[in-house]
Formats: sequence, C-alpha cells, structure tokens
Amino acid sequence: MNIELSERTRECAITYFQKTRDPEIQALIPQKAQTLEAALADYELTLLPNAKSYGKSIFADGVHVGDIWCYCIGEEDPDAMLSFCVFEKRLWNGGIATIAATRFLAEIKDRFSLRSVGAFTYTSNAASIRVLQKLGFTERERFIENGMESVYLQLDFSSIGVHV
Repeated sequence: MNIELSERTRECAITYFQKTRDPEIQALIPQKAQTLEAALADYELTLLPNAKSYGKSIFADGVHVGDIWCYCIGEEDPDAMLSFCVFEKRLWNGGIATIAATRFLAEIKDRFSLRSVGAFTYTSNAASIRVLQKLGFTERERFIENGMESVYLQLDFSSIGVHV
C-alpha cells in the first residue's frame, strides 16, 4: 500500500469532519470542533502566517483515509502537540498511522525546530498508544478529562537521536 502525506485542503477538512462523526471514532478521540463550521474555521486558521497548527491529509493508494496535524506549535513545553486519525476503519491496525506519523514527525521536527512533541489520547485507545510508543513517545501522566481516562505521552527528539 502506498502511503502519502498531502497538503490539507478545504475538501479534506470537510471529509475528515464528516468521517469522524462515526460513533466508534468519537469514542476513541477527543475532538475540539463539534460543527462543520467550527472545523472549517480551525482549518482556515492553519493557513494564516505564523499559524500555531499545521497538518497533512493521509492518503493510502490515492484515497484520503485520515489526517495528521500538530498544534500549539512553539507555545510551551513540549514544543507542539500531535494528533492523528485514520478514519477508514477497514484500514485500522494496518500500520498506516505509524508510517504517516513517522514521516510527519520528521517533517515538523525540522520545519518548526522542535525538541519535543506531546500527545493526548484516551486510555481505551490502545492502537494510538501503541503507535505513539513505537515512535518513541513515553507515558508521562494519566488523568480524567470530560469523564474519560486519558493519557499524556511525550517524545523528546534528543532521546531518540535524529532519526524519526
């Protein structure tokens, strides 16, 4: 399977929002935007100069299957936060998120001169935790947020060298 990261477009933002309305996906990932209008407003912010977020769409064999992005760029320690979602459930557990995240982390590390990246997920999202751990993220904290047990993981680039 050919995995590519492509520039996010307005159409990709719409597809992502619509596909992630699935109840099974909703149960796995916290999402800020609760309406399409809010999702598009967030997307538009990524296009501004000095945007604090940046993302790519994940394509598998030419089909849009998910998105990956970083946010809070340069705001604190860590230097940015990472989020990703493969919304095509038939492709879950096939390595797509790991491949996409490996490539994306290499890009944002250099692009934004990052030393560290954090990530949150629900503790019930074992697949995302496995992806993050494969990439070198280590668990730093568990907590309850909006009634859900969550975990915070962090990747310090210096601890894994230059190869992401």
